[in-house]
Amino acid sequence: MSDITHNPNEPDPVLASFRKSIDNIDAALIHILAERFRITQAVGEYKAKVTLPPADPGREKRQIERLRKLSEEADLDPEFSEKFLRFIIDEVIRHHERAQRT
Repeated sequence: MSDITHNPNEPDPVLASFRKSIDNIDAALIHILAERFRITQAVGEYKAKVTLPPADPGREKRQIERLRKLSEEADLDPEFSEKFLRFIIDEVIRHHERAQRT
């Protein structure tokens, strides 16, 4: 147990610093995801134009395997990473299916 005590009526500067870092990382993640979706939107439009299917199960499998390996190397839970990537892939496919209909 730590010997550090904190008055709950005063702001905790250490916690505030951690939270500021988390907020900055969250903002960066949003910008990165926005850029990723801009690119996948272009992919969806291209696939619709050249009549390719919205989903590519082979690529999805390779991406998940690659990111699971990267997760392990980064000491991040690969199960979490796979769920996160699957969520993104499913959203991209949904956008690609919409592009096929327009």
